[in-house]
Parts: sequence; structure tokens; C-alpha cells
Amino acid sequence: MVFRKLPGVSASGMGLRLSQKFVFLLFLSGLVTLCFGALFFLPDSVRLKRIFLSKSENPAVTVGSDNELSKKVPVDQEHQRAGVKGGEANVKLKVSRKPSVTHGARTVERSVGSRAQDEWSPARAHEPAARDERVTSAAHNGQRGSAFSYEMFKKCLLKPALGKDQGKPSDSETLQRREKVKEMMKFAWDNYKQYAWGKNELRPLTRNGHIGNMFGGLRGASIVDSLDTLYIMGLMEEYEEAKEWVQNNLDLNSNGEASLFEVNIRYVGGLLSAFYLTGAEIFKQKVLELGEKLLPAFNTPTGIPRGVINLGSGTSWSWGWASAGSSILAEFGTLHLEFVHLSELSGNPVFTEKVMNIRKLLNKIEKPHGLYPNFLSPVSGNWVQHHVSIGGLGDSFYEYLIKSYLMSDKTDEEAKKMYYSAMEAIETNLVQKSPGGLTYVAEWRGGILDHKMGHLACFSGGMIGIGADDGPAGQKQHYLDLAAEITHTCHESYSRSATKLGPEAFRFDGGAEATATRLSDRYYILRPEVIESYMYMWRLTHDPKYREWGWEAVEALEKHCRVDAGFSGIRDVYASTVSHDNMQQSFFLSETLKYLYLLFSDDDLLPLEDWVFNTEAHPLPVIRKRCLQEHGTRQDDGQTSLE
Repeated sequence: MVFRKLPGVSASGMGLRLSQKFVFLLFLSGLVTLCFGALFFLPDSVRLKRIFLSKSENPAVTVGSDNELSKKVPVDQEHQRAGVKGGEANVKLKVSRKPSVTHGARTVERSVGSRAQDEWSPARAHEPAARDERVTSAAHNGQRGSAFSYEMFKKCLLKPALGKDQGKPSDSETLQRREKVKEMMKFAWDNYKQYAWGKNELRPLTRNGHIGNMFGGLRGASIVDSLDTLYIMGLMEEYEEAKEWVQNNLDLNSNGEASLFEVNIRYVGGLLSAFYLTGAEIFKQKVLELGEKLLPAFNTPTGIPRGVINLGSGTSWSWGWASAGSSILAEFGTLHLEFVHLSELSGNPVFTEKVMNIRKLLNKIEKPHGLYPNFLSPVSGNWVQHHVSIGGLGDSFYEYLIKSYLMSDKTDEEAKKMYYSAMEAIETNLVQKSPGGLTYVAEWRGGILDHKMGHLACFSGGMIGIGADDGPAGQKQHYLDLAAEITHTCHESYSRSATKLGPEAFRFDGGAEATATRLSDRYYILRPEVIESYMYMWRLTHDPKYREWGWEAVEALEKHCRVDAGFSGIRDVYASTVSHDNMQQSFFLSETLKYLYLLFSDDDLLPLEDWVFNTEAHPLPVIRKRCLQEHGTRQDDGQTSLE
């Protein structure tokens, strides 16, 4: 450095200036050191770290291989399914298969990045969403984990997913019926494509698209919901159209009021099943990105997620209509299947930890008469109201218990125990027999029975059926009988209407038997639950009446719900002249038509020993951990990447 000598400054003065400069530089270097230290040691400095750290310098969780992480009617919602319109916790969770510690024989080494995993503790439950960012940034920062690949899952299936001949039935009548369902799907899809492409759902009467307010700015719900249905039906041109739209147009960077539940079951479930059926990497990339955007909803003092989330900001809150800011049992209880698969695909245990924490809290708190009320405070962890229903507000929580057990290859003993304990309490307190001999499941309001059953509760015939094999000793036939009786009751709610379609809710008091007594309960919005139980009961018993009942539903849908430009729900199932609601729900394509197609297919199309269906009918493979680990080890030994 050249210093210019100033007039009147002596040599000694210059020496003094150099000393001052030395002190100043010493002070400055100390300040810089302090600032950089803060970047690495202050708890919420993750964003600043990203500025100064390259990918190679990011802390990582490593494994002993080179497996890299890839980066329901006034309302228009389904779970809202029950007329339902649909944060702040980072609690460390107990994971039954311990993905946070080991993946079989391959131990996750905790490097500097283990600090991210260690953040999940009750002492830090109140801290902000930056905790989530530190953990979930793994997929984007090159961290490695025990991710299982499509090929590994495929090798661990007992049978081909689509059967020997795509499940083609041998008898001509059943085949003709299956082809009719396929034609219905193509008709619904073609009209959606023509009039509502890229929107969430089709309005078939006005021939335009509907966006809705439950997906937080996400688009294409009907597209994502239809991917697996199109694929298993062999509608390959339509499937390729859907895939291309997902690749080029599914924008996950949205802001708006999104239902955690609906986004999970439709988008996450739809993308997961499309990936597992086809192996297309775009579905995996999209679903892992979307899964991370849902995590901030769990940032509550208890780890129970709030029902609404802004996918852009991560802000979450409870539904305005929910009592005392509570979360809904069927919403926070219907995440397990998808989140476990997110962990399996990404190698990031945080997804499984989140849902296992929900289970841990539910096991800890007292349950009135062994029952699970529908409203729970995400702040206190206490029940808000003692309203119990196996229909809307509660339904899929129970479904996910038995399906978690089945999806774990029957190793998740905790889920099994919770399910059968809940079933015992439901039978003791809610299952009733009408004067006419119909078995139904009533609702429970603080000890007082409400003798009604919702259409949504009609899924329970199938649920009880698939759980019959693994219940208490000697109870298999009892559960199969109960499943058949409930399915029969739900069929009666269809057969006793003028349209042969079932109402939203039906009653068993005041002389009523499986009929709606209120005008507000008479609508049908293309719901799948009754047909879902037909499909399961056919698979379990092969009683031909279930296929006959399913065909009655096809004929009713064709006669009363098919319009010139798609399918529409109807406002009164008891009216001889129907009035349409102008909505082709996305779950009609995902669930109703898929279950009908499976009902008229051979059992080797998506066999139940290999696949479980999420509550939106998206098939997810059974996780056979030992098999997956064996294939992973072989690939590692051969220096082959899992991805």
C-alpha cells in the first residue's frame, strides 16, 4: 500500500497512524470473526449459512453407500367430505421402524448434520419453522440417506402390479361391464380436458373449470387424481397427457389457503402412486418437493398439525369453523401412509417422525370409553369436544390405522393394537341394529347417540373386511359378518331412493330406516364409499351380489349423473326429476370409477397383498423392509446407485 505524505505530518506522527491502523485492523478482524462465528453457532442462521456455504460444505447425514437423495356440499371440498370445509411443533418422535437411526443393516451416521435431527425435541417444540428448513433442506443440499428406489419396490412385489393380463376378467358380461366403466372414465376425462384443462375440477353444465379454495393455489387436481386410474385402465394416451402436464405445468410455488388433508390425499397420494406404478422420476421429484412444503403445518406446541397451510410462506392455522381452533381427527390422522412413503423415497426420517408423534400423543391422552373424539387442540393436546363419528370428521383416521399395519407388511404392531382397540370401543358404543334389522354405526355426542350414518361412513364395510384376518383370535368371521352387514345397510340407502343413489346421510329414528329425513342430507356428489366397500367385499368373499350392486350404481350414474359434458352430482336422490350441482369432483375419477373398474377386474389387478389404497384410492405398495434392504445391499455391493 502506498501512503501519501500529508503536509505538516512528521515521521513520528506517521508511526502513530500506523499503530492506529493496526489496532483498527485488529478490531475489524475480530468483528468479522465474530460475525462469521454467529453464522455457524446461532440457532436460526440457516438462511445465512446457505449464502456462504457451497453444496460440498453443507452438513450431511451419510450412509454406508452412495445413495443420494433426490433433490366433501355447500362447500367444494371432499373431506369436507362431511361438510367439513375441510403452526408450531417440532417434537422428536418415536419411530417404530427407527428410520432416524437405522435403515435395516445400514446405520445412518450422524455427522454435523445430525444437529438437524436432534432439533426435534419437546424443549424446542415452540421454536420457529427454520427448524423444519434445516432438516428438510437435505433433499436440496445433497445430503444422503437410505432412500429406496422404484426398482427395489418393484422387485419386492409378490405379483405384477397389473396382473397377468391387466386384470381382464374371463367371463364376457363382467368384461363388458368393465369396458363400460373405462368408457365412463374416458368420457369424464375428455370433457375435463376440453373445458377445464389445468383447473382443479370440471363444471359440466356450464362447461368451464373450477379452481376452488382448498388447494392453496395448486392446480390440476383432476389431473393428479387421475394419473393412476388412467394408467391401470390402459388409457395410455390420456396418461401421457397427464404426465406431461405434471412435468411442465404443476407449479408448487403457490400461496393460498390449502387444506393439509386434501393436498396430502390427492396430490401427494396421486404423485406417489403414479411413481410406484410407472417409475417416472418426475412424479418422485414433485412429490418430495411438495412433501417438504407441508411440514410447517406441524409447527405447533404438540406436533399436531393445523388444518390449513400456506404452501408458499409455511404459515398454518386452524379452520375458522373448528371448535376453539382445534384440528380434526380425520385430517391429522390421515397422513401416515403418504408420509411414511415420503421418508422411504427420500431417506429423510422427518416425515415418518411427524406422523409417529401424532400417534404417540393419541396413545398418551385419555379416550372417553376408548373412543376418539373428532376435535383436538394442537396447542394443549386435549380433546375439545366429545363428538365421535366413524363418518365425516373421524372416518379415515381408523382406515389409516389398519392400513398402516397392512402397509408395514404386518409389522406395525402399535397401529394394529390401536385399530382393534378402537374397533372394540366402536362396537360397544356405536354399532346399532335398527328395528328393521339393519346394522349401522351411530354417532356419539358426549354419551348421547345420534342415530344417523353418513355416506362417508360407508367405507367402513370394506375397512372392517380387510382387517378381519388379523383381529383377536376367533374373531375373523365376526368381523367379516359385521363388514357384510354394514355394506348391506349402505346398499339399502341406495336401493330405497328414487335414483338408486345414496344420500349424504341417512337416519334410523322417527320411523326412518336408511333414508334421509332432512332436505339438507339428500344430495349425492359422486361419492365412492359405498362402491369402495363393494370392491373390498367382492375381493374378500367373491359373493356375486357385490358386482350386481356395483352394476346398479353404474346404471344409476349413467342415468342420473351423466350430462352432455361430463358427470355431475345431484341435489336430491329422492326426486324423480333430478337437479344437477354442476360439479365433476376429482375424486369421481380417482375413487368412484377406479373402484368400479377394480370390482369388475380379476383380483390380480393391484392385488391386496401388495397394495394398500390411501383414502383417495391411490395405491401404495406394501413396505417389505427386509426385502428392500436386501436389494439395496446387493446394489451397494455392486457399486450401483439406488437412484
